[in-house]
Amino acid sequence: DSAYYFDDSDYPYCSECYQSLRDNASIKEYNYKPEPIFYGSGDLFMGIELEIDKGGEYNSNAQKLLNIANADAEHIYCKHDGSIEEGFEIVSHPMTLEYHSCKMNWKEVFEAAVAMDYRSHQTTTCGLHIHVSRHALGSTPDAQEDVISRIVYFVENHWNELLKFSRRTEANINRWASRYGISTTAKDTYKNAKDKHMGRYVAVNLENYNTIEFRLFRGTLCYNTFLATLQLIYEICRFAIQMSDKELEGLSWSDFVSKIPRDKSELIDYLKTKRLYVNEVVTEGENV
Repeated sequence: DSAYYFDDSDYPYCSECYQSLRDNASIKEYNYKPEPIFYGSGDLFMGIELEIDKGGEYNSNAQKLLNIANADAEHIYCKHDGSIEEGFEIVSHPMTLEYHSCKMNWKEVFEAAVAMDYRSHQTTTCGLHIHVSRHALGSTPDAQEDVISRIVYFVENHWNELLKFSRRTEANINRWASRYGISTTAKDTYKNAKDKHMGRYVAVNLENYNTIEFRLFRGTLCYNTFLATLQLIYEICRFAIQMSDKELEGLSWSDFVSKIPRDKSELIDYLKTKRLYVNEVVTEGENV
């Protein structure tokens, strides 16, 4: 009755050894939060939280993914998440879009996870959350607030398109990433969002001191879908930084997608698969 066991082992431990091993386990406790390491050159850093399920909450499996991702530097860590049935959460340190796309070996990580029978899109439990550094949105707190107000307005104003992009069902997004509701202007919409005090289970979570968190998206282990999602968030932030309130309030979805640079090819292709890009359609690939 005094023995302790890990999920992936039948070997018994005393409480002291169990605690020591758990502290050094590949899957950390939910409240684990190391000092962030920033990768890439620039201001707009994005941190990823990707939930994977169905393959088991095994330290041995997590360690395989850590070995791949952290071969040269500590890029990711893994955490327990109570909303996941048989898996865990992969969390990245903050990286620029260029670093995520060109230097971080996400494709290998995803392929290894799929080979171990993990899934993300094909579950009812998994999401992909993207944290964006507030510092990138303005040089002062007031400037940051103005940009965040335009981001919240954009998400509310283009809710139907983003819901389609997200791959979530309406019931699922209402549970994990609900909307605030839109008002006439960006500032009024933002004020309404803050006054509601809806917590963190909203499309744009405003509860964190150093970041804002986009929670709209269903999880995925499809590399191109993952990159397309990062590129979308980058473009939303870019527009919100560069445009005035009036300009962004008058921005239609077709105007937005038509101004996406051609080098965001994964995003443009994904928009086409969802019929969200200037009436152009391509065949959609399988998500995992």
